[in-house]
Amino acid sequence: MQVFGLIGDPVEHSLSPPMHEAAYDALGVDARYVTFEPTGAGAAVDAAAALGIAGLNVTIPFKRDVLGHVDPTPLAERVGAVNTVDLSTDPPRGHNTDLAGVTRALAHHDVDPSGADAVVVGAGGAGRAAAFALADAGARVHVANRTAARARDLADAVGEGTTAGGLDGLAGRLPDAELLVNATSVGMDEDATPVPADGLHAGLAVLDAVYSPVETRLLRDAAAAGATTVDGAWMLLYQGVEAFETWTGREAPVAAMNRALRSRL
Repeated sequence: MQVFGLIGDPVEHSLSPPMHEAAYDALGVDARYVTFEPTGAGAAVDAAAALGIAGLNVTIPFKRDVLGHVDPTPLAERVGAVNTVDLSTDPPRGHNTDLAGVTRALAHHDVDPSGADAVVVGAGGAGRAAAFALADAGARVHVANRTAARARDLADAVGEGTTAGGLDGLAGRLPDAELLVNATSVGMDEDATPVPADGLHAGLAVLDAVYSPVETRLLRDAAAAGATTVDGAWMLLYQGVEAFETWTGREAPVAAMNRALRSRL
């Protein structure tokens, strides 16, 4: 039996175990998915390798720390974060599947970022993944963040053509935007949105990285304005799909994983 797992703190409410175990059941893979709350990323990777664990997902607060304990892919190194570790190699290979979570979620809804004017709200971990993913897919990205300096740092990391500013300039960006990603936690714990509703419009695609609740106020406002909406569970699903395919080399049973995920939301 193969064992895969998740390291982070906290992980007790993670939705990854049911999602991955649904994939194993659907394909008849003899595997289990377990969670760990280690005190450090390096010790966790070393211990997992010693125990013969086949692969790890990595969540907060270890996505950056684990970089120094694996051989990162060029993409993971550019982004500065690892969320998936393949322990079948020596040294372990560090991947970032969060970017695929963004692009595959959009593709599932027939949204093509190439050539689009995109706005990413938030410059934290999810914002970083979204900005790199959209820029690499050919979008013109603007990062808007409460702290403008942090937005500028992210724009500089993504590279030429990426712009940045504070949230006070967001309303002026929305009328011409074709793609909007909320990469903040606003809307998770309260019925709130980081985006003014009067800036949303038909012809705009809106991805909200928040997945609990699945239908946030931002998505309700976007749907009312005639925009295409993509909830955060799709992003969560597809980063997991990409991790499964990285570990196993097999095409993931997306429908089974999606059913398992949404049954828990």
